[in-house]
Formats: sequence, C-alpha cells, structure tokens
Amino acid sequence: MGKFKLTIIMAIFALLLVACSNSKGGTGETETDGQENNATEVETEEVTTVEITDAHGTVTVPINPKNVVALDNRTYETLSDWGIELAAAPKAVMPADSPYVSDDSVQDIGNHREPNLEIIAAVDPELVIVGQRFGNYYEDIKKLVPNAVVIDLNIDVSEEAATPGENLVNGLKDATTTLGQIFDKNEEAKQLNADFDKAIEDAKSAYNGTDTVMSVIVSGGNIGFSAPGSGRVWGPMYEIFGWAPALEVDKTTSDHQGDEVSVEAIAQSNPDWIFVMDRDAAVSSASDAVPAKDVIDNAPALQKVTAVTEGKIVYAPNDTYTNESIQTYLELFENLANTLGK
Repeated sequence: MGKFKLTIIMAIFALLLVACSNSKGGTGETETDGQENNATEVETEEVTTVEITDAHGTVTVPINPKNVVALDNRTYETLSDWGIELAAAPKAVMPADSPYVSDDSVQDIGNHREPNLEIIAAVDPELVIVGQRFGNYYEDIKKLVPNAVVIDLNIDVSEEAATPGENLVNGLKDATTTLGQIFDKNEEAKQLNADFDKAIEDAKSAYNGTDTVMSVIVSGGNIGFSAPGSGRVWGPMYEIFGWAPALEVDKTTSDHQGDEVSVEAIAQSNPDWIFVMDRDAAVSSASDAVPAKDVIDNAPALQKVTAVTEGKIVYAPNDTYTNESIQTYLELFENLANTLGK
C-alpha cells in the first residue's frame, strides 16, 4: 500500500512540472524562443534609405525614389537599362535613340546652356542626379527643390586633376555602385563593374607599349587635336593604358572640339594609331554633316601617315559625345582590345 501511494505522488509531481514548463505562453514556446522570434522581426525591418558618397560628401538617399530627374549624361544608359522611370531630363543633350527622349511623359529641361530649371521644381522630385554638363547648377537646384535629395556624380578629368585616368575609372565604377544602391540593382551594378574591369585589363594587355597614339575629335569637318592626359574621352586614357603620345603640345585644353593643332602637325608626328571621336555623329541632324571617317580618309595631309596606310584607326561609338556612360566606355575598351590585339 505504501508503494502505491508513492507512485501516485510521483505521477502528480511529474504533471506539475509539465504544467509549469508550458505556463510561459500556453503554446509550449520557451522564453528563449520568444526572444529569437523578436530578434528576427527586428532584422527583417525594411530599409528605406541608403548613405552614398558624391562629389560633395555623404548623402542619405531614399531607395527607389519617385519622380527622379537625371542630368548627368554618364547615367542615362544605366538608368534606361535598369528600367528606371524619369520625370525630367535634358533631352537636347541626350542620345537621340534614348527611350527617355521619345517618352512624352519625361519633361524636357533643355540643354545645359539655357536649361529650364523650373521644370525640375514642377515635377516635385525625390531625387535629382547632377553631373558633368549640369555640375555648375548644383547649388541652384538644391535651392530650387529644398525637399529633394540632390546628388552630384561629377568626375574630375580636367587639366587640374592629378590623376584624370584614375578619376575616370573610379568615378564610373563608383557612380554605377551608387545607382545600384539607390535603385536596388546591386547585383547588376556589381556585374557591370566587373565587365568594365575586364575590358580595361584586356585593352591594357593588347597595347604593345611602344606604338604611338594620336587622338582627335572631328567636328564640322575639322580635325581637332585631343590632348593626352585630361579632358573628354581620349585624354585620360593615356594614363589608364600607358599610351605613348605621338604629339604633345603645351597649354592644351579639355575643349570638346579639340585643340587647334594643324593637320600637318598631326601628320608630321606620324602616329602608329589614330583614335577618333566623331562629335557631329552625336549632335548633328543635318543631312550634310560629314562623317569623321570621311574627313580622316579624305585629308590630304594624312594619306602617308602610318596609322592611315595600315588602317590602324579606331572610332569611338557614334553617341559618345552625349553618352559617356560606363557602357560606352565598356564598348570602346572592348573595341580597343580587339583592334590593338590583331
């Protein structure tokens, strides 16, 4: 009889232990489990902003902002490829085949010489992307739309820059990363930068280190000298790829039409390669505009130049003047790698 009572007491004690273990939440959840669930809830809170670094410092930007205005011609193709809608853009200085140009819902700000900045205020943007041609309007735009975030993605490749080539490469990659963070396209940005790095390495490897290079800009039927070292398109590439310049001239500029160096002086330098940007191909709608290839081919002074006789001439993509995107440079660098490597 004593043993039976002892068994009953032990059974009751066991039931009490089970009841106590379930008393925390009534569902079998332990205190530790509850803490873990709460931590998970905190970790999954949606992030709505990102900190980026632009030409002026650190800026907090909304992720996937509404009513975006883009004024930097180094960003248009990236934004278009990623399907980003724009509220306004300077259509007059954009590639003619850009989908933004033909989209009537995108307001036209005009060109950088006489822009209609009031349109920016009218579209009530959350984000305005400034850069290059519109860099001088940065402060004006900030005052005009005080509730918007204004970022400046300008890249310094001027004569004053110590390392214009390095600035160009890092600037294009940083801008791509920044846009990826803002528009939730981080993987796409990472891949684009990787492709860009590979194109640079391929173009470096293809150059033999000794051939002399002449870079020019053709505009209005004239051949302008594009100085090594700084400025638009070609200049920074001498630093990037270690090109040997065929001709160096004092007091050159980064003017978009090139410097006034005679075709005879260009011919006398007898370059092994001539690299050409056709400015008119990007901006001229005139039917009588002369393609850069025709200008080079028909220049009497150039006919005995090594680059011409051996067909060692590389042309930048036709829209380069209005589309200095990372995609444009990627295409150009791949072309340089393929051509120089032959």
